[in-house]
Amino acid sequence: MAAKALSFDVGDYVVYPKHGVGRVIELQRQEIAGMQLELYVLRFEKERMTLRVPTNKAESVGMRKLSSDKTLREALDTLTGKPRVKRTMWSRRAQEYEAKINSGDLVSIAEVVRDLFRADDQPEQSYSERQIFEAATSRLARELAAMEQVDEPTAQEKILEILRKAAAIHNKDKIPA
Repeated sequence: MAAKALSFDVGDYVVYPKHGVGRVIELQRQEIAGMQLELYVLRFEKERMTLRVPTNKAESVGMRKLSSDKTLREALDTLTGKPRVKRTMWSRRAQEYEAKINSGDLVSIAEVVRDLFRADDQPEQSYSERQIFEAATSRLARELAAMEQVDEPTAQEKILEILRKAAAIHNKDKIPA
């Protein structure tokens, strides 16, 4: 176990796979069950939640720094792709979408957003589709906002704009000439 633990500083934005983007607000030392533990204290503003993660477990739970610019570009490029909707039962697709969102992987989250997006001229989403779409969009927007230092609504609008433009291009392909 010689691997160097990930190190985050107070004030850093981090991504916790199950909860999205949070901020390290302090490093704590606590005695739990007779053992001294170092903890990252993470604050997730949107959920009004505070989470304590042992520093030695940060890597194994998938906690990471914000994505690189390259990964962000790849995720935004993914949004412009043609939606891929499998013809499997919704419950199975929903499980796959939830797993992608909870993976914390930006490109996987972008795939969910792309696949569940509905343009104004397309049939409306079911309630559960809309819930998953909103969760994925929010997760993607929060990381985009933290990276570009803008607020979440601005980041969300940027994502929706990319999706609308892509939908217009893909829908043009369907119209017979």
